[in-house]
Amino acid sequence: MSRLPAQLPLGVGLRDDATFDNYYASRSNASLVDHLSHQLTPGSEPFLYVWGAPGSGRSHLLQAACHAASDQDKRALYLPLADLGHFPPLMLEDIERLDLVAIDDLEYVIGRKRWEEALFHAFNRLRDEGKALLIAANKPPRHLEVVLPDLASRLAWGVTFHLHPMDDNDRLAALKLRANVRGMQLPDDVGRYIMHRGPRELGELCRALETLDQASLSAKRKLTIPFVKSALNW
Repeated sequence: MSRLPAQLPLGVGLRDDATFDNYYASRSNASLVDHLSHQLTPGSEPFLYVWGAPGSGRSHLLQAACHAASDQDKRALYLPLADLGHFPPLMLEDIERLDLVAIDDLEYVIGRKRWEEALFHAFNRLRDEGKALLIAANKPPRHLEVVLPDLASRLAWGVTFHLHPMDDNDRLAALKLRANVRGMQLPDDVGRYIMHRGPRELGELCRALETLDQASLSAKRKLTIPFVKSALNW
C-alpha cells in the first residue's frame, strides 16, 4: 500500500455530516454536484475549480467529495488553506500518490511565491499521474491575483463552476433535509421561523438544528414555534 505524504499535517479531518446525501443541491448547482460525485469515474474531468462566497457550501462539497472517494476505496486528502496556509507548502509533496486532492480556500496563499510554485508543480504531478484535483476559492481563477503566470494558466484548465448562493426556498429545503437526516420532522412554518429569527449562514442554522434535536429528544416534543423559542432562548 502506498504511504501518505510524509509531510501531511495532522488534524485535518472531515466533518461526518459533510456528505453529498446531506447536501441540498438547488437547480442552479445540480450540474456541479453531479460532476463532483463522478469526478473519479474513468473519463470524467480530473480538474474541477469551484468558486463561491463564504458560506455558500464550498467546504461541505469538497469534504463530501473526499468522503465519496473513501467510500470507493480511494485515497483522498482535504487541505483547507485557511487553516494550513501559514505552514510551508511541504504538505503538497508526494500528493500524486493519492487519488483525489481537494484544496480549499485557495485565496489564502495566492501571491505567496513559495506556495504558488509548490501548487504549480503539484498540479503538474497530479496531471501526469492521472489523479483528480478539486480546488475551491472565493473568486473565479481569472480574478485571483496570481503572481506566477504558469499557475494562472493551470488554474484556467479543467471545468470551473460557480457555486450559486441559495435563495430562501432553497435554504428552507436544505434545512428540512438536514432535519430529516436527523430523524426530525420540520414543518414549513417552523423552518421559516428559524430562518427569520436565526443567523443567515446555513451552517449556523444547522448547528441550531443540532440543539433542537437534543432538546426535542430530551423533552419528547415535536418541533413547534413555541418549543423552538424556548429551546433556543429566542
